[in-house]
Amino acid sequence: MSDSDDYEVEEPVLAADDPMRAFLPASFGKKSKEANIATQIEQSRRQVATKPIAAKKPDSDSDGGSGSDSDSDDSDSSEEGDRFPVSHELVLKTHERAVTSVSLDPSGSRLLTGSLDCTLKLHDFAAMTPTTLRAFRTVDPWETKKSAAPSDSHPIHHAEFSRLSGGVFLCISAHPQAKIISRDGDILTEFVKGDMYLRDMNNTKGHVGEIATGTWHPSDQNLCVTAGSDSTLRIWDINNKRSQKEVIVFKSKAAGSAGRTRMTAVAWGASAQGSSPILVAAALDGSLVMYSGNGPFNRPAFEIKEAHKANTWTGGIDIGSDGRMVVTRGGDNLIKLWDARKFTKPLITVEHASTSDRYPMTNIKYSPDSKSIITGSASGYLHILNPGNLRPEHVTPITPGSPLIVVDWHAKLNQVITGSANAEVHVLYNPEMSTRGAVDVMSRAPKKRHIDDDPSLTTDMSLGVSADSIITPGSSTLGKRSGGSSKAKDVRRPQVQQITPFMRSQPDEKHVSENIPLSRMLHEDPREALLKYADIAKKDPRFTSAYKDTQPVTQYADLSDEEDAAEGGDKKRVKR
Repeated sequence: MSDSDDYEVEEPVLAADDPMRAFLPASFGKKSKEANIATQIEQSRRQVATKPIAAKKPDSDSDGGSGSDSDSDDSDSSEEGDRFPVSHELVLKTHERAVTSVSLDPSGSRLLTGSLDCTLKLHDFAAMTPTTLRAFRTVDPWETKKSAAPSDSHPIHHAEFSRLSGGVFLCISAHPQAKIISRDGDILTEFVKGDMYLRDMNNTKGHVGEIATGTWHPSDQNLCVTAGSDSTLRIWDINNKRSQKEVIVFKSKAAGSAGRTRMTAVAWGASAQGSSPILVAAALDGSLVMYSGNGPFNRPAFEIKEAHKANTWTGGIDIGSDGRMVVTRGGDNLIKLWDARKFTKPLITVEHASTSDRYPMTNIKYSPDSKSIITGSASGYLHILNPGNLRPEHVTPITPGSPLIVVDWHAKLNQVITGSANAEVHVLYNPEMSTRGAVDVMSRAPKKRHIDDDPSLTTDMSLGVSADSIITPGSSTLGKRSGGSSKAKDVRRPQVQQITPFMRSQPDEKHVSENIPLSRMLHEDPREALLKYADIAKKDPRFTSAYKDTQPVTQYADLSDEEDAAEGGDKKRVKR
C-alpha cells in the first residue's frame, strides 16, 4: 500500500430516531437557549372551527342567500378572517367575576379592565411575558385606609382612558360619584354628590342617583360627561370637583314618568361638519336625544321618542369617526343605524340578541376607520358587522357559552380587546397587521423559573415573613400591638416587658395589716365599729358634756293599738 492511498475510518452510525442522539453533543462550546419567537406566536393562534361560523352567516343575512356551496362559504369565511386582527389571541385571567369594561391608553402600552368584583386591574404590556400574564396593580376605587372603618365596594360600570392623554382615566361605579384616577391607580379627583332633597336638578351640584356610564370629550382632555339615573347628563371639568360645569336635564314625555327617566348610555364624538362635536344619549323610556357638543344644552337638537322599546336598557351607543353615522344597540334585541344629519328615523334595523337585561354595560363600537362595527353576543361570539347594511362580515367564537359583554378596537395597535362574563379578557391580534401590545408580549422569551419563585420555600409560613425581606424595627407586623399607646410604638424606646397574671406580685396579708395603718378597716362593718363606742360615750361624754343640761327631753306620742294599726295601713297604701 502506497502513501497516496486514502484510509477509510469506520464510525458508529445511529439511526435518526435513536434515543441515544439526545445524549450526544451537536456542537462544542457554550450553548445558549433562545426563545423561538415564531413558535410562541404560532402557539397563540386561535383554533376556530369554520362550520358553526359558516352555518350562522346565511341565517343572519336578511336576503337569505343560497348556502349550497359550503366549501366556498368556508373559504370566504377564512378570507374574511384574514382581513381582521382576530387570528391570534392573548388571554388574561386576572378578575374573579364578569368583566364589564376594557380600555387602552392612546399609546397602547397600558390596559385597563373593570369587573363586577369591584376592582380595576392595570396591565402593562412592557412588563408581561408569555408566562407572566398578570396585572401589576389592583385598585378598589372605594377602598378606605386600613386604619379607617371598612367601607362598601361598588361594581365597576365603566372605565375609560382619556382620548388625548393617557395619564388619567374616568372610573364610574354603582355610585353617584365618579372618580378621576391616574394611570398608576392613584385617585386624583372625586366629583361631588348632589343634594337628593332638591326637586329641580338644575340646582344640584352633582348626581343624586347612581351613574350608569360616561365618556370623554373628543378634543378637550379636561372635560368628561356622565349619565345618571336622576335623568341628567352632567359635564365635568376634572380640575373642579365641587360642581359640574354643565347639567343637562332630560324631561321624559312617557306616561306616568313624572318627567324623569334613567339615562342609560352616552357618546361624545366629532360632528359631520368637523366644527363642533355632538352628544348623543339614550334613556330608559326608549328615547334618543342629540345635543350640540359645545352647547347650549337648554334643549336637544334632535329627539326621537321611540328609538327603542320603552323600559329596555339601551347600553351601546357609538359615533363614527366622521360624525355622520350613529349606531345603537338596545335591550329590545335590535341594532339600529342612524344618520346624524337626519336624526329622525333609523336607516337600517337588524335583530341581534341582547344581554343588557343581565349586563347593562353591553356595548357596540366602530372600528378606528369606521369601516366595521364590532359587538358581542349572548353566546360568546364576536360579530364584525358591515357599517353600511349591518350584516355580519365575520363571526368568531371568543368564549362560547359565556356572554361577550364589552369590546374595543384600538387604532394604534390594531388589536381587539374583549371582556366576557367568565372573567376573561381576550386580546385578539394578527402578527402581520398588529403592532406592539400583545405582539411584543408573545415575542419575548418566557421568564426563567427559579426556585425562589416558590413562596413556600422562601417564606416562613408560621410568621408570614419572607426570608429575603428586610424587617425594619417597629414597622414589621411582628412588633405591632393593638390598642397600644403611641409611646410604646416608638422604635427608640425599649420593648416593655409584658405583664401577665403569673408575674404580678402577691403581697403578704400579715405584713400589710402590721405595717399599714387602718388597713383593718377595709374588712370591718362601719355600723359595728361605731356601736363599740356607744357605752363609753354614755359613761364618759367627753364631747357632749357641754350640752348635758340643755338637751331637750324626748317625748313620744302615746297611741292605742287601733290607731297604730290604722297608721300602719295608711303607710301600706302609700307604698302601694
